[in-house]
Amino acid sequence: MKLINSIFQRIGRLLGISRPAAPPVEVIVVEASSEEESKTEMPEFTERRRFLNQVSIGLSGLLGIVLATPVLGFVFGPRRDEIETVWRPIGALDDFPIGRTVRATFLDPSPLPWAGYAAQSAAYVRQESEGQFIALSVYCTHVGCPIWWTEESQIFMCPCHGGSFFRDGAVAGGPPRLPLERYEIRVRDGQVEILARPQPLPT
Repeated sequence: MKLINSIFQRIGRLLGISRPAAPPVEVIVVEASSEEESKTEMPEFTERRRFLNQVSIGLSGLLGIVLATPVLGFVFGPRRDEIETVWRPIGALDDFPIGRTVRATFLDPSPLPWAGYAAQSAAYVRQESEGQFIALSVYCTHVGCPIWWTEESQIFMCPCHGGSFFRDGAVAGGPPRLPLERYEIRVRDGQVEILARPQPLPT
């Protein structure tokens, strides 16, 4: 093989033909540093993504609990006829002259030890005729603001949104849609008593 190559080289020199130079070889250097860096960063990226997923799941669960709490309270809460009620004294019979509207205070049916003044509730009580009473809540049925009685106009007024009620608790004007809540009244041993119960939420 070497002899044949030598013969061809001599013939080429005699004929003035030179062997073409080999084309330059392009050397491609592959840097593996980026791949290695990605491999080293992959666990950190995976941990970060897992952490963010856990945070997202936790926040979604918390939001679900917050939104579901009122619904669960409505579904599983006590019915209105099961709410605890108790008779509370509000004064002597002479404290309620016939035809006069009197604001009476009384203790909630189940006051908390730390409630203080907040454990007190109130009602507007009027003796319509001998032994016949009407007692109305002091809270507006719109958003629950306290109302006041105006003797001159014989109207209950709400200072929050201009609601008004007649002396019997019916709506006279403004945004309220429902009449004032009523309480039961009884007279026992010369004392006027009111059937106290928790106030319903405005609707």
